[in-house]
This record gives sequence, C-alpha cells and structure tokens, in this order.
Amino acid sequence: MRSIRERSNVSHGPVVIDTIVDRPAGDAKWPALVLLPSLGRDSEDFDAVAAPLAAEGFLVLRPQPRGILGSKGPLEGITQHDFARDVAEVIRRLGGGRAVVGGHAYGNWVARQTATDFPELVAGVVLIAAAAQGAPRHLGQVVSDAGDPTLPVARRLAALREGFFAPGHDPSVWLEGWHPAVKAVQRAAAQAVPRETWWGAGRAPILELHAEHDPFMPAAMRGEMRAAYGDRVTTRLIAGASHALIPEQPDAVVREIAAWVRGLATG
Repeated sequence: MRSIRERSNVSHGPVVIDTIVDRPAGDAKWPALVLLPSLGRDSEDFDAVAAPLAAEGFLVLRPQPRGILGSKGPLEGITQHDFARDVAEVIRRLGGGRAVVGGHAYGNWVARQTATDFPELVAGVVLIAAAAQGAPRHLGQVVSDAGDPTLPVARRLAALREGFFAPGHDPSVWLEGWHPAVKAVQRAAAQAVPRETWWGAGRAPILELHAEHDPFMPAAMRGEMRAAYGDRVTTRLIAGASHALIPEQPDAVVREIAAWVRGLATG
C-alpha cells in the first residue's frame, strides 16, 4: 500500500501545533499512531518509519513540540501537562479521538503524561529507547553536548557516538535537527511534574523497544518496567542500535510497532 504525506495545524487557545500527517492511500485499518520526538528535536526524526507505517495501514500523526518549526504557543511557566494537552488535541482533531502514542527517548515522557492525563484518548503507549529511571547521570551532559551547535563538530560527534549511535553507524545524521531553546523548556516542564505521577502511563498497555547498545538503558535495567507494571508491559530488544534507534534500525521499529498495535486492536 502506498502512503500520502500532508501537513495540518491543530489550534487550541493561543497554541498552534504543526502536525505531519502520513496516511495510507486507502482507508486506515488500525488505530492512529502519534509519534513524539526526543529532547529538543523535531518530529522529522520519524521520516524513516512514518511512511512505512502508513503503508501498513496506519494513520501516523507527528506533532511538532511547541516552539519547533511551525508549532507555536506559550513556553514560559508551562509543565509537562501542557505538552500532553497539545498531543490530546491532535488526537481529538486528527486521530479520531483514540490513538496509540509513541515517544522516542524524552518523547516517551510526554506520551506517558498524555496517557495519564487523557486515558480515554490513549489506546496504548510505545516507549522507544526510553531511559531507565537510574540511567547514568553523566549522560545528561552527553545530550547537552550533542545538541549544542556552538560546540566544535568533533566534540558533538564524540557525544553522539557515546550516547546515541551504535558502532558502525554514522552519527553525523544527527548534527542537525536540534532546537536548544526548546530543549531547556522541555526539561523544566518535566521537572515541574512529579515523575511518579506519570511514569506508569496511567493504565495503558505499554510496548517498550530497547536498543541493544543504549547506554541510557543498561542491560541490567531492561526489566524494570515489567517488574513494576507486570503483564501490561511488552518488551522487545532491537539489535544493532543505540539510543537514536530510529535512524539505525527503522525496519525493526516498524515491524515491532505494527505487530503490537495490531495485536491490541484484534485482541
């Protein structure tokens, strides 16, 4: 099946959310998929998986976070609840009122918050390369270095190799696509909401996609979500990838998400 890419704006109050829409050429067969990007990055990171998922029969919605590309709205005094509200409005206006929400890295925090705040809109949550609660603290600086365009390229590439890309993969593909000012807003918004209130994604079913070489999720910590939330959590390990995951193993990401969502819809 072919896919069609469009662009749509979703407005509520002073907020405008620029959303990339990938739809199947025919009718969508499955629940809508909302994909949220990682810290300080835009949803074009999902280009490699959005069209293939749409070709599998999914309506794929990629809202840009406030302050990124065409999305606009207040950035001062906001919390993670506000980012979740933006996602909820996209689901209501473009997703038929019910969707599976997937978040890559930091984006999974907003996905979990959306499921917590708007359970009636969220059929399931996909955690794509989510960090463990006890991820090594020095990796925060690695993220900062990777996304700081004022630093020398060599230093940024070293950070990308350490934190985001598995051996043999080209980290230079992530030199662009960073939005440092929004990254600071997102960090502050997350810190304003107690983590224990949203970490479990409400009562939604959860698929977590771990990357084999992801330093943010050491092997010893891969079972923490299932230990905490039991059979509500399905875990899959994707080989040959690190924290970036999507540009490294897009076919595996598509395969795992499509199979799990279909299982939700038919089970």
